[in-house]
Amino acid sequence: MSTPTGDIALIGLAVMGQNLVLNMNDHGFTVVAYNRTTSKVDDFLANEARGTKILGAHSVAEMVSKLKRPRRVMLMVKAGAAVDEFIAQLLPHLEAGDIVIDGGNSLYNDTDRRVKELEARGLLYVGTGVSGGEEGARFGPSIMPGGSAAAWPHVKGIFQGISAKVDGGAACCDWVGGGGSGHYVKMVHNGIEYGDMQLICEAYQLMREGLGLTADEMAKVFGEWNAGDLDSFLIEITANILAKKDEDGGPLVDKILDTAGQKGTGKWTVIDSANLAQPVTLIAEAVFSRCVSAMKDERVAASALLQGPSPKLDVERAAFVEDIRKALYASKIVSYAQGYMLMRAAAKEYGWDLNYGGIALMWRGGCIIRSRFLGKIKEAFDKDPGLVNLMLDGYFGDELAKCQAGWRRVVAAAAMNGVPVPAFSTALAFYDSYRAARLPANLLQAQRDYFGAHTYERVDQPRGKFFHTNWTGTGGRVSSSTYNA
Repeated sequence: MSTPTGDIALIGLAVMGQNLVLNMNDHGFTVVAYNRTTSKVDDFLANEARGTKILGAHSVAEMVSKLKRPRRVMLMVKAGAAVDEFIAQLLPHLEAGDIVIDGGNSLYNDTDRRVKELEARGLLYVGTGVSGGEEGARFGPSIMPGGSAAAWPHVKGIFQGISAKVDGGAACCDWVGGGGSGHYVKMVHNGIEYGDMQLICEAYQLMREGLGLTADEMAKVFGEWNAGDLDSFLIEITANILAKKDEDGGPLVDKILDTAGQKGTGKWTVIDSANLAQPVTLIAEAVFSRCVSAMKDERVAASALLQGPSPKLDVERAAFVEDIRKALYASKIVSYAQGYMLMRAAAKEYGWDLNYGGIALMWRGGCIIRSRFLGKIKEAFDKDPGLVNLMLDGYFGDELAKCQAGWRRVVAAAAMNGVPVPAFSTALAFYDSYRAARLPANLLQAQRDYFGAHTYERVDQPRGKFFHTNWTGTGGRVSSSTYNA
């Protein structure tokens, strides 16, 4: 029997899987490619992989037999049951110290469970986020691995080799932490991606509906923004999208139906934020905005029945476009601050030791939210690893102050003229709530105690001491138990 030569195997030859295999091959790694439908293996070897060192396999047993020890097997299959099914197929063929890697968009709880199950069998498990779409997978994605720490030395060379590089060769990949932390960080990345996209769409809506700008004029605006603080992949592609013409010569974007889809990672982020009592309001609004967009028929019917102001803004165009830029930048700062709040709470709850500056570096290149802005986040956490909130960093605090007047003008004008800007609005509301030394929750606690004897704390007594008032004179002295969300 010949000596195994495969450095790593990859299961799942859809476009992301194929591109990762080709990327690994480009960087000198011998990859064994396998797919449940084995004809895809033959087709891949005969076409995209022709002339490479890539090996094919027609069964799990054959695939494993071609791998050097410790064997490294990466799954690029649909999240959920398919991952567990392939793990079950792999188990009879693996031995202690072998490594299974899930590169799909799995829910972090599932990864947590799989790490424990495989470690109990003497195997190592890595759940890794991979971001960057088809092009990123082919030429350098952002990779966010977590799970069995003992696996990292065995996958580090491959992952950092194929990942995107920034700032003179720094790899957009580093070890995130234990359990499901890698997939958690990818989940938050996707939530922030939802937020970024919604903010850009609100800027577009204000310029299109409020200012009457053409697609070409907006393409020029986004192109100019991409040369400044907002320099990012999503701003860049927005300029390109707005400039794209349909076959009739008109803007292609105007022909696209205004109903948005989603695959669930944004929703997962919002659900976990509620579980951890972290107000990631902007990502939540981005998720719900997609839900509202899906109500197309209802919205069309309501547009003929519900009254409101005209969206046409009576403002000086150039000055208001600059205000929109400021609103977008300030809201983006809030969104990332909320995302980092969530990761910090998750690290505490799930026992992870996350490197927040390192996460910003991982996102600096290769991924969908890659931007110049992330370099500033890395600087903030490098300067103060214990930074409680990104908005409290000197640089970001100053930027919020500079953007604030324009941001407020945009939200006010949108409200007065009936242009929905839920993400801009919630970002500003969160900013004002966070900087408020006193909020009206004292009244809320009084209400809760009045109708449900839920108790309250007093400003003139130590924290943690709870009181109940018999508000009506007919209630009892017994109070309800309390808990902290």
